[in-house]
Amino acid sequence: MPRIICLGEILVDQIANYAQLGQDQVLSWQAYPGGSPANIACAIARLGESCALISCIGNDQIGQDLLAEIKQKGVDPTGIQINPTARTREVYVSRDAKGDRRFINFSGTGSTAFADTKLQADQLPIELFEAADFLVLGTLALAQTDSMAAVKRAIELAEQNYLRVVVDVNWRPLFWDNADRAPDLIYDLLEHADFLKLSADEAEWLFHTSDPTEIGNKLEHLEAVLVTDGEHGCRYRISDRTAQFGGFRVNAIDTTGAGDAFVAGFVYQLCQHKLQELNQPEISDRIVRYACAVGAISTQSIGAMSNLPSHNQVQDFLTQQQA
Repeated sequence: MPRIICLGEILVDQIANYAQLGQDQVLSWQAYPGGSPANIACAIARLGESCALISCIGNDQIGQDLLAEIKQKGVDPTGIQINPTARTREVYVSRDAKGDRRFINFSGTGSTAFADTKLQADQLPIELFEAADFLVLGTLALAQTDSMAAVKRAIELAEQNYLRVVVDVNWRPLFWDNADRAPDLIYDLLEHADFLKLSADEAEWLFHTSDPTEIGNKLEHLEAVLVTDGEHGCRYRISDRTAQFGGFRVNAIDTTGAGDAFVAGFVYQLCQHKLQELNQPEISDRIVRYACAVGAISTQSIGAMSNLPSHNQVQDFLTQQQA
């Protein structure tokens, strides 16, 4: 059974074929599998650790294609639900000259129901939680009633079975009908988290600081706070010690999913160590450096799942960086 469970959206990223264009100027889009929890699950599986995805797809061809994709990438599909009426979500993504992405719009109309919001709490496979060690969550599932209930049920099952909870804030206001509700809902979720990852911008938005020490002081139960900042690396507080890794310089083509790849690298490394080892600086530094490497490698082609590295590829990359 998988050691890691990722819960949340799986969808299609329609990425502009040409950078630096607005939606009305883009002549063609290319479909890529996406959704932060799905990206993380596939990246973990690629690194070589067992992982399951709990999500919901529509009863449509897009959903079937996504299901086939995660199976092909080695992710356990036991937790994938199929909604008979809601459609699988497509999100349109533009890129600037540096490869940084911007989420523009969804397919459908304002009244379109998307399957990822219909995840049912009473259909979560309990057997996954009984065998796993980690639960990885984003926050987009909090935006709608059904999926929020599923998150709460997953937290209950995680606590009953002594799973450690990893939260990646992954703030995307486009997904929220009422974005003003988001901070309080996210704060409530973080009360159940053991590890928190967020970008510098997300940290400023949610905590009015990007300092991991200050964030850790506000949430003293957290074992780690990881604040990523793109090519500038990561500042982190692990076991009451704050440090920084400056990142790797790579030719980024598309940053879609880079943060997800970072989370995957971090959780993969957690599985390779005893948690009490995190208070050893050389180990915690090595874990963060590894996570940054996974994130950096993932940016070197278009699509969140297109360039997910194996563990050996990450090790080779790290060796080259030291040369």
